[in-house]
Amino acid sequence: MNEDKKYFNVRIEFDRDKLDRTIFDAIEKGIPGYSCSVEANNLTIANQNPEFLKVLNGALVNNCDGSVLAKILAWIHKEPIDSYIGADIFLKYIAMRRFRQFFLGNTEEVLAGLRKNLSEIDPAIKDMRFETLPFRAVDEFDYQGIADMINADNPDIIWVSLGAPKQEMFMSRLKPYLKRGVMFGYGAIFNFNAGVGEVKRAPQWMLKLRLEWLHRALEQPQKNIPRYWNFVKTLPQLVSEERRKVARQSR
Repeated sequence: MNEDKKYFNVRIEFDRDKLDRTIFDAIEKGIPGYSCSVEANNLTIANQNPEFLKVLNGALVNNCDGSVLAKILAWIHKEPIDSYIGADIFLKYIAMRRFRQFFLGNTEEVLAGLRKNLSEIDPAIKDMRFETLPFRAVDEFDYQGIADMINADNPDIIWVSLGAPKQEMFMSRLKPYLKRGVMFGYGAIFNFNAGVGEVKRAPQWMLKLRLEWLHRALEQPQKNIPRYWNFVKTLPQLVSEERRKVARQSR
């Protein structure tokens, strides 16, 4: 991806093949890094918090996790761009059965369900590491200790489930201690695939209609509706700035 290509001030790769190649190349070369799934919530936070913006733009590569976000950007840039949903990337990489993986975060119950269900896709996952993390502020983790545990396992991929924006900040702080491995901060993906708890992915008909955002809003309204509203309030300024940028580039 072009280092300078940003959308709403955040580096996002819309070429799916290029995103996958970037990840696979880093794994093959043993380069530690992290990948963020950019959606309305963390995009809004990034444009309000310079430190978090730096974290997102310091990622190895980022995907666009929102179909509405992709449509807005496609309209502004007059490009046929589309989202590449984190939940789909997760299952795609699991189904490849080619990576040593490490699952970090969430609860014992969710991790147990996740191990069981993913092992039905790739039996080797049954013997991979699933580890919870203590509940604490992002600055209070023992990053050296966590990295020692991961480095001893030598995974290709580390899936991190702490919720945004905490997981992105966590990955950026953990990266310097890792010898290799690409981290993905995908939040609720563990819950979607564990088969336990109240957090579920949208039904197939809603996915086809690109209404997953509505399902998330109705499923956890106290959590997600304020996030969406914050995005809506920020959107006019972001769109105006992005259109001016496109106009300058076309001169």
